[in-house]
Amino acid sequence: MLAIRLPEDIENRLDVLAKATGRTKTFYAREAILEYLEDLEDLYLAEQRLADIQAGRSKTYTLDEVKSRLELAD
Repeated sequence: MLAIRLPEDIENRLDVLAKATGRTKTFYAREAILEYLEDLEDLYLAEQRLADIQAGRSKTYTLDEVKSRLELAD
């Protein structure tokens, strides 16, 4: 269970959208959170990978190296 307080203008926009589409405000809040959460997870993963590369814990490969390693010919 999650309870959030929204600014009145955002609450009103959400209410108008829900009424106009026949969906619930909860539906749209859930959709927004899921989409944003995926973006945050991707960002966190990218930041972790960059930190690993900068710290020498991970190696990068050129496209040609990947093709060669996977035996992918043009």
